[in-house]
Amino acid sequence: MDENELSTFDFVTNEEDEVMLLLHAQETEPKNPRIEIDVNEKSAVLIRNETDEILLEGIPEDIIDSLQDADALMVCELKIGEKEEDTEIAYAYEADIDV
Repeated sequence: MDENELSTFDFVTNEEDEVMLLLHAQETEPKNPRIEIDVNEKSAVLIRNETDEILLEGIPEDIIDSLQDADALMVCELKIGEKEEDTEIAYAYEADIDV
């Protein structure tokens, strides 16, 4: 898997307008995660731990709006298997939101 695939991410929302971030599992474990939202740039930085940050660019306007109204973001990091049924959750956690 190349570095571009590892930086791929997606946001999903439920009926209550709660947002979840899906991304490829990183090598280090999250510790005290938070996400810093840049509303003007429609981007964010997910700070997973003291040494690991992920830049998220091109976030849709509706997701930015939902994140501004929330206190935390649910994050799900996935280990992608060769077959879809082999994919598993490596880490699932809440990241505090800073706007």
